Amino acid sequence: MRILLVEDDLTQLQPLHGALSKVGHVVDGVEDGETAHWLMTDRDYDLLILDWMLPKVSGISLCQQYRQAGKTAPVLILTAKDAILDKVSALDVGADDYLVKPFSLLELLARVRALGRRAPLWQGDTLELADLQLHLNTLTLQRQEVTVQLSGREFQLLEYFLRHPKQVLSHDQIEQALWEWNTQPDSKAITMLVHRVRQRLQMVKAEDWLQTVYGMGYRLIVAESCDR
Repeated sequence: MRILLVEDDLTQLQPLHGALSKVGHVVDGVEDGETAHWLMTDRDYDLLILDWMLPKVSGISLCQQYRQAGKTAPVLILTAKDAILDKVSALDVGADDYLVKPFSLLELLARVRALGRRAPLWQGDTLELADLQLHLNTLTLQRQEVTVQLSGREFQLLEYFLRHPKQVLSHDQIEQALWEWNTQPDSKAITMLVHRVRQRLQMVKAEDWLQTVYGMGYRLIVAESCDR
């Protein structure tokens, strides 16, 4: 999933960002509500995680504006406020869940998994193309009884291809989907990543499924030799 994470405390933002990235999510992490408002207007997200108390624009205001704009991705509010009326206020402006600080990373990740099932692109815990399977909770690729562990970035690229099967995806589309809003990959980063993913596909005898369409980009498609 692509997640917008908004937390003004860097001592909390950085570990949350790291934990979410480690389990395969693409995370745009920002520290203020004004930047978050611009991002949630400009980009599509599968999940928003908003701290209540933010500089410039509060997390509650962001959630309300997001819903008023007709956006439907799940929203998780993080806050030290634990009164019942505070929780009611958050839910009334359109939040889907509410997590009181301090909380454990394990609980946060469990909430994220649960909310991910409500995301528009949700297709289950496993994405499939023919007999090729990508398991979202374990970051593993499987085909014909062979299972391969993927790195976070390898997983993100395969997830992107499997959510857009047979489509030709350009370098620019891959960059926008996999890299954070304020970062830019090295000129050879995508080519090298595609090469690594082909190596993983080779381990399940599907390396020719990831095809280069010269001058346009790449696509994941079942090769004619898939019966081997």
